[in-house]
Amino acid sequence: MKRYMSLDIGDATIGIAVSDLLGLTAQGVETIRRTELSADLDRLNALVQEYEVAAFVAGLPKHMNGDEGERCEIVRAFMADAAQLFPTLEIHYWDERLSTVAASRALIEGDVSRKKRRKVIDKMAAVYILQGFLDRQQHLK
Repeated sequence: MKRYMSLDIGDATIGIAVSDLLGLTAQGVETIRRTELSADLDRLNALVQEYEVAAFVAGLPKHMNGDEGERCEIVRAFMADAAQLFPTLEIHYWDERLSTVAASRALIEGDVSRKKRRKVIDKMAAVYILQGFLDRQQHLK
C-alpha cells in the first residue's frame, strides 16, 4: 500500500491532492502559492513527510492533439528538481487535459462562488488528476 500525491503545477500555484492508503480515492490538500523554487520544494517536502507519500503523479498539460508543448517542459523540469529532493519516490505523469475545466464545472454545479473557486480550482484539478490515475491503476489490476 502506498500513498500517492498529485501535483497540478502552474506558474503561480501548485494544486496538491493525496490518495488514501488503499489508492482508491483522492482528496484535495492545499494550493501552494509559488514564490521561488526552494520555497516551493520546502513546502512540498513538508507535505510529503506529513502524508507519508510514496509516489508523485504530475499532471501533464498536453495540447488537445496529444502533443507536449512548453507547459509540459515546465512540469517535467519541476519534477526533475523534485526528483533530486525525493530520490526514492516514484514519479508518474498523467494527461491532465481538461482537468481544470472539469474541476471548474464541478465547483459551478456545487454553487461555489467565483471568488472561492479561484482559491480552490488548482487543488480540485489535482484531485481530478489523481482520481483519474487511481481509477486507471485499479482497472489494470
